[in-house]
Amino acid sequence: DTAGAMSGAAFEIRKFRVRAARSELVGVTRLLATLLKAGINLVDGINSVIQQVNDKHLDGVLRQVREDLKGGVSFADSLGQHPELFDALYVNMVRAGEASGALDQVLSRLAGFLQAQSKMKNRVSAALAYPMIMCVMGGGVVAFLLAFVVPKMVKVVLKKGGALPVPTKILITVQNLFLGYWWLGLLIGISLWLIYMAYVSTEKGALVRDTYKLRIPVVGELFRKQSVSRFAHTFATLLRSGVQATECLKILADIVDNRLLGKTLVDVRERILEGTDISTPLKKSKIFPPVVGDMIAIGEESGQLEELLERIAETYDEEVEITTQKVTALIEPLIIVAMAFVVGFIVLAIVLPLVDGFNF
Repeated sequence: DTAGAMSGAAFEIRKFRVRAARSELVGVTRLLATLLKAGINLVDGINSVIQQVNDKHLDGVLRQVREDLKGGVSFADSLGQHPELFDALYVNMVRAGEASGALDQVLSRLAGFLQAQSKMKNRVSAALAYPMIMCVMGGGVVAFLLAFVVPKMVKVVLKKGGALPVPTKILITVQNLFLGYWWLGLLIGISLWLIYMAYVSTEKGALVRDTYKLRIPVVGELFRKQSVSRFAHTFATLLRSGVQATECLKILADIVDNRLLGKTLVDVRERILEGTDISTPLKKSKIFPPVVGDMIAIGEESGQLEELLERIAETYDEEVEITTQKVTALIEPLIIVAMAFVVGFIVLAIVLPLVDGFNF
């Protein structure tokens, strides 16, 4: 058990270090693109970047990449040995840049893409974090009342004697359950969370989670639009970097943040390999809005698929912004009303028996 706990703690520490390293990835990518554009060779460019890096994990990875390059390994293959930092999108774009001789342009485009995706993710996370914080704080207030305030008030009410109103009886029952079995509730909650995490770590569980995630009222629409925006941005960026469409779809299926969408893209890629176009299987998937399939069809016919994908991305960026505001505006009042109802019920249950002149 001790060894397992230590292993779990080490894993969490590693995840934290990787997140810290990825936070510097945009700046590192943009700096390397600038150095290459100025005519500095790749090894010297990486050496200069290493001197600017603050994160120790990223510093170590870049030093290893530099040594690989000196040993004759390609830049893309060297990056591919560190998937925790450089995903399939990053590696394949670098490989395409190396093949085309335009690595500086690809890295610059990649830095812009990573920054845009980070901003969108942070915007949505911030919008959903505020309601979550309100729920946690509200739950803390209710727990404090049940643990410290309500017991004292209940003693006063019981000393007064007489028949208790229904709200007071309910409150006393809830208070007794909370004080007597809070540990059991906590244990059940932790157990359910561990079971859930174990289930969604499987392919089937993740697919079920992401399927229902898109069906959540209001919030599901936000997740869907965010996924479509990321798909269009990534697809356009890969195509502009010289990656073939079928390879783009393979990469997208691996890196999208929704397993249902990834499964759909795998099916789309298989249909394309059988000879169909991109838009037809997208329309049949029912995951992508019809307008996305129509615009991609126009892009394929006109030979301007990258431009149309970028328009789709821009449109859905705006949709994500609008939907985020709607979600926040809708959830906040609901949480406030719910908390007001709970606190109001507690106050009512305490005050009713103390008020003279009431006939219970």
